[in-house]
Parts: sequence; structure tokens; C-alpha cells
Amino acid sequence: MLDAVVVGAGPNGLTAAVELARRGFSVALFEARETVGGGARTEELTLPGFRHDPCSAAHPLAVNSPAFRAMPLERYGLEWLHSDLAMAHPFPDGTAAVLSRSVAETAASFGPRDAGAYRRLVAPFLPRWDTLVRDFMSLPLTSLPRDPVGLARFGLAGLPPSTWLTRRFHDERAKTLFAGLVAHVMAPLGGFATGAVGLVFALAAHARGWPVARGGSQAVSDALAGYLTDLGGAVHTDYEVKRLDDLPPARAYVFDTSPTALARIAGLGSFSEGHRYGPAAFKIDYALDGPVPWTAEEARRATTVQIGADSAEIGDALRAASRENRPPTRPFMITTQPGVVDPTRAPAGQHVFWAYAHVPNGWTGDLTDAMERQLERFAPGFRDRVLARAVAGPAELAARNANYVGGDIATGAASGLRLLLRPRLTLTPYTTPHPAVFLCSSATSPGPGVHGMSGHNAAKAVWRRLRQADRG
Repeated sequence: MLDAVVVGAGPNGLTAAVELARRGFSVALFEARETVGGGARTEELTLPGFRHDPCSAAHPLAVNSPAFRAMPLERYGLEWLHSDLAMAHPFPDGTAAVLSRSVAETAASFGPRDAGAYRRLVAPFLPRWDTLVRDFMSLPLTSLPRDPVGLARFGLAGLPPSTWLTRRFHDERAKTLFAGLVAHVMAPLGGFATGAVGLVFALAAHARGWPVARGGSQAVSDALAGYLTDLGGAVHTDYEVKRLDDLPPARAYVFDTSPTALARIAGLGSFSEGHRYGPAAFKIDYALDGPVPWTAEEARRATTVQIGADSAEIGDALRAASRENRPPTRPFMITTQPGVVDPTRAPAGQHVFWAYAHVPNGWTGDLTDAMERQLERFAPGFRDRVLARAVAGPAELAARNANYVGGDIATGAASGLRLLLRPRLTLTPYTTPHPAVFLCSSATSPGPGVHGMSGHNAAKAVWRRLRQADRG
């Protein structure tokens, strides 16, 4: 009998398997698709030689992840590539605010009235960032906080809505960039703890940047799988699990799936009741004949570019998708252009480009024209660069990854208390009514993103249960 079987080979499933194998437990992992990866894959979606990331592309949380940093992933081919600027946020007038490793450079891009306010916001947290991020990404606390005072100070700043936090800024440049950071979790700007979301992304950039992985996000997943194999874990791909009987006997079963899928497979019909899915993504991958013709020079130097004219426009787009059940007229977009630092992603002189916006869960329309009109506002002539595009609405995203129910790439609404207590309001989010069945996907805390911490935290719950059973 195996100690643990993991279902789903996304970053969290792979991390959970690695953490258990590192502690001497026998582990086997089963993945329905032909390759590992989940939300961290790389595929030729448009034309031969153009390697796209179907979901995650830039990795501020991965490079800062306490779980990943404790693993020798660079030995297994993972290499982080950094652009001059971590992120740029262009404006219609051709200027841009930026987020960089330098606090001073970032603050200066906001203008003289807000530079000091920004420095005062982030300065208290940067010296203790590594401890803070470990404590924050272990919420609800799976162990005693290493810096309870620092975590409390962070909570005072971050738990109120981001709209409260940004009152310290006078001008739109800082407010808009910060609103874009919050929008990465697809939650309305006025929601509980949204200030913390913006702070985490900003601090992550100042600490270690917003890199891409050389060759694509698949490199993250392949490194985790390689490490797991060397630790003695078994990886089985192209193996769809429909019920627990499809799996070998084990002392614990760990699911990197949606709560809905776990309930169906494990026969826990009521487990997913009350779990709510959030807005969906509408994503377009482009093959371009050259770089994006951004008007703002800063946007040409950053691997990640946020698109939204001001904080009001971003707020309207988020409300449309999450509360008003309609597509945004002017979508807020997160875009990445890995070719700024990684020439391996496309043929010489050409580029891959990645863009997504928010739409209602399960929406069946086409946002392509609205997204491209928005891109043309900040990069005139963009359409002329397009060689091919691969469009994925909510249905296509769900078909590619079963965790993305209705196109929700966060595997659950990330608003209100659900931002911190996922998938239900409990301090034990990784356990289920079945004592041998656990959940480790991004439906659990700390939520969406390629960081592996949901898998890391779930693995803690598993090994504690197994050791408790061993002690009798």
C-alpha cells in the first residue's frame, strides 16, 4: 500500500507529492492529460515554433514561493529570466507607471506627489519579506507565525479594501497601477483583503521580480516532476480518474482538482455544496511578426504589461464580470511578452504574446474585438503584427483544464473571506469529511497562482495525519 496518491499534476499536486516524498513517504501521482503541468504548461497553440503558455506565464509568486525556494529546481532545468522592468502600466497619453526591483524607480514613476507615500507603504515590509510571505501564504495558519508582529502590521494595511489603501495616493498613476495588481485575483476592488493582494504583488516584484521561465511555464512543472522522480515518486500521465477505485490502495488521497471533481470522484456529494466559482478568463494567444508596438517606451522593456486607462475603468471591468454578469466594454487586461527576455519562444525576430480579460463565469460570447480595440489604444498598429491567434473563452479553458469550472482559472471565487478561507469558511481547508481524502488545489488557501503553497500546506495536513496514525 502506498502512503499517498496525488490526483492532478498541476503545480500544487506536484508540490504536495514532492513534499511527501521528501519526508520518506511513498507517493504516486496520476494526471489525466498526457503531460504534467495543469496551469503551468507550454504548447504550440498558433503556428509551428511559437511556444505559448496556455495559462500562467509570468511568475512573481513562484520565484518568491517558500515551497519552491526550498527545492533544488534549478538542477532540473528551471531558469528564471528577468526583464529590465517587472511590469509596466501604460496610459493613453503615452506615458507609463512601472513596477521594478527598485522601490525608488517605481515610486518615481508615480510622480512627485505620490512617490513618498508609496515608499512609506512598502518600506516597513521589505526587510522582513521572506518571513512575511511564508506566514501570509500559510493562512489559515498551518504553523505558528514566525513574525506575528509583522504579520499583524501587514494585516492592518492589507485587510481593508484596496480602495481604502489607495486613498493615500493623490494621482491616478499610482491608483491605477495598484488597481491592476488587485485585479490579478479577479476580485472587485472594494472587497475584503484586496489591499493585501496589491501589496503582495508589489513586494514580490521588489524582492525578486516578475520573471518568466526560460522556454515557458512548462519548465516549472517539468522541474517539479523531475525532482519528484528522483525522490522515488512515480508519475503516471494520460490516466483519468473517475472514482477512487481507479487508484491503487493508499493511506491518503490528495486531490489537485476542483472541489466539484473531488466530491464526484470520492463520493462526497455534499463536500462541494456552497463552493462558488468566480468570473472567467477570456484569453488570446498571439503569434506576432515583431514586438508589440507600445506607445510607452517602458512597456517595451517589461515582460508583463497591465492594460487599463485608470482605476475607474479597471473597477468597471471587474464589476461587469463579477457582479453584473456582463462582459466589460473596455476590458482590463493582463498581458505578457516573454520574447523581451526569452528568444527561444518564437522564430527569430518574431514573438508570442499572451493576453486575458475577465468575463462572467460560463460566458459564451467573443471578446476578441473589444480586447484588440483596447490594445490598439496603447499599441497602435498591434493588429498589423498578428500572424495568428488562438482564442479561448470560458468553455475552451474549462475543456483544457477541468479545474477551471466555467472558465474560472482561480478554481473558486476570490472575493470577501473566500480570498483567505478557501474553499469554505474553515481553518482546515485541506481536509474533507473522509479522513483519508485531502484537497490541495488553488481552490484552497492561499489561492490562485503558480506557487505550490496550497500543495505544500495540504502536504503538511497529510503527513501529520499519517504520523498520527503511525503512533497509534
